[in-house]
Amino acid sequence: MLRPWLRRGTLRALSLPARTVPPLVNVRFSSTPAAQTPDRVPLRKQLKQQAKSLRSHKRQRKEDEEASRQEWELTVGVEIHAQLDTEAKLFSRAATSTSDVPNSNVALFDLAFPGSQPEFQIATLLPALRAAIALNCEIQPVSRFDRKHYFYQDQPSGYQITQYYEPFARNGYVDLFDYDGIAPEDGDRVRIDIKQLQLEQDTAKSQEYPPTTQLLDFNRVSHPLIEIITMPQIHTPATAAACVRKLQAIVQSCGAVTTGMELGGLRVDVNVSVRRRDEAAGQHQYNGISGLGQRTEIKNLSSFKAVEDAIIAEKNRQIGVLESGGVIEGETRGWTIGSTETRRLRDALITLLVGAEHRLSIDDAKPLIELDDGARLEYYHDVVDTLHTLQADQDAATRAGLGRSVGNWVLHELGGLLTKSDRDWDAEIVPAHSLAELLDQLQRKRITGPTAKQVLSGIFDGDRRPVSQILEEENLLLRPLSRAEYVALAQSVMALHPQMIAQIRDKKQVGKLGWFVGQMMRTGEKGRVEAPKAEEILRELILGV
Repeated sequence: MLRPWLRRGTLRALSLPARTVPPLVNVRFSSTPAAQTPDRVPLRKQLKQQAKSLRSHKRQRKEDEEASRQEWELTVGVEIHAQLDTEAKLFSRAATSTSDVPNSNVALFDLAFPGSQPEFQIATLLPALRAAIALNCEIQPVSRFDRKHYFYQDQPSGYQITQYYEPFARNGYVDLFDYDGIAPEDGDRVRIDIKQLQLEQDTAKSQEYPPTTQLLDFNRVSHPLIEIITMPQIHTPATAAACVRKLQAIVQSCGAVTTGMELGGLRVDVNVSVRRRDEAAGQHQYNGISGLGQRTEIKNLSSFKAVEDAIIAEKNRQIGVLESGGVIEGETRGWTIGSTETRRLRDALITLLVGAEHRLSIDDAKPLIELDDGARLEYYHDVVDTLHTLQADQDAATRAGLGRSVGNWVLHELGGLLTKSDRDWDAEIVPAHSLAELLDQLQRKRITGPTAKQVLSGIFDGDRRPVSQILEEENLLLRPLSRAEYVALAQSVMALHPQMIAQIRDKKQVGKLGWFVGQMMRTGEKGRVEAPKAEEILRELILGV
């Protein structure tokens, strides 16, 4: 058994100073009668004045909220982390009780001992599935775990095992009614969609004794969590708090979780953005919804009141910045109970990545910083620098979007190959100069997107030929089709599916054009059919536009 309360680093044993007793103080009581005390205010009057001031403050805040609501639109998304009610941890047989002696329920894998292996505890799925069903989610037939790399003393392995790309449940919803406490302006009922539920590990519990001592209890490490991620469909602070309250009630009622927010078994992050109601939709996007303002994330809210108050404070801060001509930065912020403002947590790298130089979305910037203890970010910069050199002859507008393109390929295309192969990150799997050369060819439209993915997969699997050599020897360079060739190919595909053509023309089911584009790309000569041009020809032939 591990010694209770492992000490981090070379820390001194905890010693508390003996209590010191203050010297006696001579107190002299005044004999002045109460009636003669000049500034004395009776307690009853004080309480009445405080109550009046509180009512006035609430009334003023309500008026301010109403005024800002007419001009600004608030959008909120919620992320809830809740401890599952299980007997064993997620990847070990150690018990999940956090009230026992510190470090008494710890397996070797929980501490990342070399050679220890994870043992997925199937029983941990049962409460997770109950929560997913109660939240009307679709259970996925296949789900996978990912490693979220970061270093902090409460995570001994240097990464958290979680699910992001392929969670165990998706596409749920929760209905909120007026009796749940939603804002009056939201009507009698609001439906909030749930993007996904994912399984992940909890971290160790830390306790600080300033200035030099910090104790760690690993009983909580690998305790199974579910993360509930809602869509950004909430537009009032009261409804956001009501949503968290309702979600907590649901997962508690079905026996999925241990405790609620009041006992620390459930923690909440909120994503907040604002935009003027009368302005055109912006370019920011979150969870597939575009036209939103730049969002910020507020971490680790511990009560329903904190959820509402933090959103109000952040909304007012963002409005103030925008009204003064400033720009909202994508960043992570914190909240302290009793505060009137949120505080900045980390922003330097995120500000750089979402700024004009790189133009990444906040959803790409955050994992790029956190993955692989910064190694993925270093690789990203190497690819960007090389690609900028290769694209030196291009105009500024073309080169301005290179950072965003590289981010997409590093995180999603290359990241997807890593996930499927279950390999750890290594910058030499696909050398930075190889990916840069590949993206240079794609940017110059010498190859198509599918061809680029094909070549990337080959390099990932060990093909060390230069990109230009691969393209030439495998006959992958794009030889553009003529308009007549596109028309002939489209007509040959259309002739095989007259009923679908009729549905597109008569019922305006234009979404089926994408299927025909896919058929043209599969039927045509490999690497020569460009999807945008294929769709353009199909629209012309089928819809006459």
